[in-house]
Amino acid sequence: MSEKPAGLIDPPAGYADWLVDLKGRIHIAQQRATLAVNRELVLLYWQIGRDILQRQAEQGWGAKVIERLAQDLRAAFPEMRGFSRANLMYMRAFAQAWPDAEIVQQAVGQLPWGHNLVLLTQLKDPALRLAYAQSAIAHGWSRNVLNIHIETRRLERSGQAITNFEASLPKPQSDLALESLKDPYRFDFLGLSDEAHEREIEGALVKHVTEFLLELGAGFAFVGRQVMLDVGGDEFFIDLLFYHLKLRCYLVIELKGGKFKPEHLGQLGFYLTAVDRQIKSEQDNPTIGLLLCKTKNKVVAEYALGDKSQPMGVAEYKLLESLPAELQTSLPSIEQIERELAGDGHSPPGDA
Repeated sequence: MSEKPAGLIDPPAGYADWLVDLKGRIHIAQQRATLAVNRELVLLYWQIGRDILQRQAEQGWGAKVIERLAQDLRAAFPEMRGFSRANLMYMRAFAQAWPDAEIVQQAVGQLPWGHNLVLLTQLKDPALRLAYAQSAIAHGWSRNVLNIHIETRRLERSGQAITNFEASLPKPQSDLALESLKDPYRFDFLGLSDEAHEREIEGALVKHVTEFLLELGAGFAFVGRQVMLDVGGDEFFIDLLFYHLKLRCYLVIELKGGKFKPEHLGQLGFYLTAVDRQIKSEQDNPTIGLLLCKTKNKVVAEYALGDKSQPMGVAEYKLLESLPAELQTSLPSIEQIERELAGDGHSPPGDA
């Protein structure tokens, strides 16, 4: 048993709770300070990039001025990282991509510089770039996770499943439920061929449940596979059962290895009724069903969902699909800028 350090008194009543609260406040203050430093750095980079753009446009300065500027800034501020020629080119492109200073201060300024490099090099459309920036802030995505979501076109697929949520769920739950589903779902991480059968896919999804949850999106919690339901003495098994923390409801996922058929929804509806009666609590919202099939006819799916009162959606899954080609720009790659900065003895810009 360790002895109490000399000179320390026994803590008075209430001290322990106050210490916990104090530690929490200090931790929050540290986080705010880090965010403030990051915002100032990103804003500085934007201002430098804006100045370069203005002077090149108004005074006709060529590209070589950036190389001279890099040398002069590194000589003047040897303790500061990020003043390589490659990073200055990024600053120029950053200011060109975000001409509105307000967006920089309120949105992308909350993200580390490395995140902004990913947005800058991977996305051309300003609205889509801003949408990914806002999602990264909201969900706390790391740079690698942000890059994965961009490569797999997560936001472009969100809300694309065919559903009857507008008719079967009240607002705003219907909007959140629709946003929570996507089409198609990409299961590239399973390493399965397009000939894989339902049970093989199901087993692989559970084996790679972390990647599966990442693909499903924020808010999903895994409950179980082949969940048994006893209905009147007969046993039935749900392929996959999840719970959505924001929607406050269970989600039944049924896998079909072929083309969508309207009769598939009858089986799914039966499972929804069983979960609502046997598993759902009074505090939970109505259970949602998602039918994942290899292919679907959009019109047939819309017709099939038209007369269903239970909340359901239909989406496709893709087992193997090549990632979209990266945008080819005149800017150096992230790897190139990190190598250049590392050569200067500085840390990568993603750590700034």
